[in-house]
Amino acid sequence: MVLLDGFHALKHALRFEADVRVAISSDKGSVLALAGELADDLTDRIGALVSEVPAETLRDLVPRVHPTRVAGLAVRPDPRRNLENLSRTPRPAPVVVLENPRNLGNVGAVVRLAAGFGATGVVTTGDMDPWHPNVVRAAAGLHYATAVESLQLDDLPPGPVYALDPEGDDIRSMVLPDDALLAFGTERHGISPELRKRATKLVSLPMRPQVSSYNLATSVAMALFHWGGTHPAP
Repeated sequence: MVLLDGFHALKHALRFEADVRVAISSDKGSVLALAGELADDLTDRIGALVSEVPAETLRDLVPRVHPTRVAGLAVRPDPRRNLENLSRTPRPAPVVVLENPRNLGNVGAVVRLAAGFGATGVVTTGDMDPWHPNVVRAAAGLHYATAVESLQLDDLPPGPVYALDPEGDDIRSMVLPDDALLAFGTERHGISPELRKRATKLVSLPMRPQVSSYNLATSVAMALFHWGGTHPAP
């Protein structure tokens, strides 16, 4: 099961056909008011789904109560379905690969970007669970709008690997193919030697001298924006 922490996570999960089993709030009236303001298409569904509970019950059940005072539980998508979507070719949009990411909030922000740009999905390597509650919270539930999975480096989906690296060619000089794997390393160490060996192309982002790096989510946003600028909107 996946914790949907906050109104936006619940809203996006419902919009993208998640199997939401339960939702609770300590102030159902304010949740319905938010729905009327931000998601009128879901007001009736949210009204039928959300049960009101005492504030102390909500505090006991979630690690940190979201300011919108609502939380839910949804079924995590079948990994086999996600892997089929990630591996299917030809792909209409790139897959974002995060090598051994360490910051949960950054991973959530990347999932949100991938969903917004219509990327095929997000793959992480390493020991972080990309469905961790803090990642889902940062992504506002948009895991359900794309394919998000953790894989070993040797099990990445097919496609040319365009790895972001300061020694690569300027991204502005190239067109990123739809079937690309856009690979990003850690902000401190960059891509690993193993990923560098697998790279079809090393790609760099424009950066002022003496500035050491961009935030991970910022780098992903710049690369996806460049890809989107040479392709029709999804």
